Amino acid sequence: MRRILVLLLACAAFVHGYTGSASNWVTAQSVFRAAGYGSSELFAYEYNSYGSNIANAQGLASFVSRVKAPTGASQVDIVNHSMGGLVSLWYLKQLRGTANVAHLASLAGANHGTTSAGACLIFVTCQQMYPGSLFIATLSAGDETPGTVAYRTWYSPCDGVILPYTSTVLSGATNTYVACENHLTYLTDTSILSQVRAFVSG
Repeated sequence: MRRILVLLLACAAFVHGYTGSASNWVTAQSVFRAAGYGSSELFAYEYNSYGSNIANAQGLASFVSRVKAPTGASQVDIVNHSMGGLVSLWYLKQLRGTANVAHLASLAGANHGTTSAGACLIFVTCQQMYPGSLFIATLSAGDETPGTVAYRTWYSPCDGVILPYTSTVLSGATNTYVACENHLTYLTDTSILSQVRAFVSG
């Protein structure tokens, strides 16, 4: 049986970043469908970009449960971008979601925070995303890649939003250096998205 892709994939689930939406994943879904995924196997999770990433992770937990029920999948694959990395990792580490997830693919994930969040500190999510926050400290403590989940990240010095760009790297993951990729073009770069699709299908 295929795994589910969480979009935070199968099933695949895709999890967007700060101020993003399900529409961010149109190209990714096309790449997955071209490789044999059905539209009923691709799901996009939307959350509040301005509230709390703890609440967003709780919402992701509920979303994964709702995806699994009708599809019959025992696990999903999660593909995230930017702040979606924080939502996904909190779900896996703090909400014990690892049993429900086979693969985690993080595109330019703000996994250890980003100083660019300093521009939006009036919002809780940005406070949590700033390096050194209690949220980041809690998330980074202990095993960064828990459970039997397969973890892979993509990161680039040309990102421009994740600062430092190495914030995406997770200890214990397959960390993929991309020579030069803009933060937003990860969402439309079919070469990288094909790598993601191959990873979660492996």
